[in-house]
Amino acid sequence: MRPIHRLKTLFALVVSLVTTSSAAANVIHTEKSLYRNILIYEEGGQRCMSFSRREQSTRQTCKSLSDPDEFVFTYTKMMMGALYLNPDPHRVLIIGLGGGVLPTALAAIYPDAAIDIVEIDPAVVRVAKQFFGFNPSAKIRVIEEDGRVFAKRAGQADGRYDLIMLDAFDHQYIPEHLLTQEFLLEIKKLLTTDGVLAANTFSTSQLYDHESTTYQSVFGDFYNLRVQWKNRIILAKLGGLPAREALETHAAALESKLQALGFGRDWLLPLFSTKPDWKADARVLTDQYSPSNLLNTPVF
Repeated sequence: MRPIHRLKTLFALVVSLVTTSSAAANVIHTEKSLYRNILIYEEGGQRCMSFSRREQSTRQTCKSLSDPDEFVFTYTKMMMGALYLNPDPHRVLIIGLGGGVLPTALAAIYPDAAIDIVEIDPAVVRVAKQFFGFNPSAKIRVIEEDGRVFAKRAGQADGRYDLIMLDAFDHQYIPEHLLTQEFLLEIKKLLTTDGVLAANTFSTSQLYDHESTTYQSVFGDFYNLRVQWKNRIILAKLGGLPAREALETHAAALESKLQALGFGRDWLLPLFSTKPDWKADARVLTDQYSPSNLLNTPVF
């Protein structure tokens, strides 16, 4: 058997084993929306949302049933590292709701902040409310719209945000029109003068190099946070990245609030790196070149 076939066979076996294990989970809700299949299930003391009936391991959101405030996913902890770059955001934009973990946590830390959440799928909004305790309010506004459309309209209206979080996924990956240089330029326009961007991406596909050069082309240097084999968080700041001393000062001020979510600076700060680990000559993703269906394949 050739090496490439051996790797594919091994990967298929792993997926099969994980899927079989997940099949034993307690499924409490299934729904087919206009955009995706939605599956809610409980397993191992957690309630999770998946966008694939075949692979419950493809989880979009999970919460602990015994401690709903504690972050379950590593990527959400890394996304909160954006607060080390700007510890006092007054206006926040989140593209992609999931179960509402990030806006719920931010609202608890910053009760006076105005938080806009853009989610294309009304069914996801309903499920987040019903099964994950997500509660919109006068300060937490949900806009049911495509993230690209919202960004363009908000830019035309001179909307500005101190913190923008990109966390929009379908059952496979980030929609390709939310990967391109043109989209990131629209997002950049929405940032205040010291605004911060946090983007959830993957590190296990051929898209990694292209995404990295694309973000770099728009924002310059960025912090590259990686801890697991899958997720990578990009943190960028308009006007340049803060010095390490500023990060440490902000981390100390936020420590008690993040500890309530199950993590703190001793875990998070060492992940901050500006060292490029991608191919510098990788082609930038544009509206004319964004073949995510071809590039988003696992790399072993």
